[in-house]
Amino acid sequence: MRPTARDLAIAAGVSLATVDRVLNDRPNVSKKAERQVNEAIERIGFVRNLAAVNLARNTTYRFRFLLPQAGDQYLKEIMREIAAVNDALRSEMVTAEIVQIPIEDPHLVANSLASLDRAKVQGVAIMAPESPQVRDALHRLSERDIHVVRLLWGKEQTAETDFVGINNYAAGATAARIVGRFSHNKNGSVMVIAETMRAQDSIERRLGFDTIINEAFPNLKVLPSLETHADNERTRRIVSLTLEHNSDVVAIYVMSAEARGPITCISELVNLDEMVVVAHERTPFSVAALKAGQIDAVIAQNPGHAVRSAVRLLRARADNREPVRSQDQLRIEILLKDNL
Repeated sequence: MRPTARDLAIAAGVSLATVDRVLNDRPNVSKKAERQVNEAIERIGFVRNLAAVNLARNTTYRFRFLLPQAGDQYLKEIMREIAAVNDALRSEMVTAEIVQIPIEDPHLVANSLASLDRAKVQGVAIMAPESPQVRDALHRLSERDIHVVRLLWGKEQTAETDFVGINNYAAGATAARIVGRFSHNKNGSVMVIAETMRAQDSIERRLGFDTIINEAFPNLKVLPSLETHADNERTRRIVSLTLEHNSDVVAIYVMSAEARGPITCISELVNLDEMVVVAHERTPFSVAALKAGQIDAVIAQNPGHAVRSAVRLLRARADNREPVRSQDQLRIEILLKDNL
């Protein structure tokens, strides 16, 4: 059994009341007693039961997930996981609310972040493209002691913010390796589709994809990225024009998390059975498309793991604890028709 506060008092040679004062940073403790308690903590391996402490103090963790307004099945998966975490952790005084905002407007995102009240929100997990306005707003949140996790989008770990997500450069490189291998040395072009190239994940995925194709598959030419902006009519128009001017397209890489719109549009114009198709994220649509042979491989990151990791990181920061990094590293999963 792990040492209790009573064990700590005995080891330090002080009263239980003194231990309580030291652990909770209360006044009227001598330097000598404080030193004795801290030395005993190290000696016997005492770890505070923060759940019990928070319950006694009636402390509530209030976290907010800022998500895009526009989205399809993958966004619904994320929201479902947030709701599940909210239900599971209610007994531990954790609340995780969802607020959806139009993330395409960096000024509006920055204003939403600036309006957060430290008395009501201790931490925020945000899905939004990188921009100077958002970066500065996140910096100001840190100055106000509101903890930040970049969820799935954005730069990796910084001094001020945590990041939960896969290595997107590696994800793009993995997609390129699959496209190159599955193309069987066929000459032709690769169509690349993104929701927006302003998103950090799209930039890094494209860089990883181009690097591997250029290094290992000279038979393939990668076309300029097409931006759909989650607009099906726009998607149909730009895909149609691209196919019209590039009759040698042999592969398609959908970099965005929502593949349903682009793949549906493309399937109306060409026979996907004759092309190599790689997409991102496991959704009901991508699973059905894998089974039907419209998609050859899906590169996925587990949304439940991502949401739970975001909450764990925000709780650790709120408790002034260093998080366990290995617990919150998301793996790149490669899904095929055969391993669903």
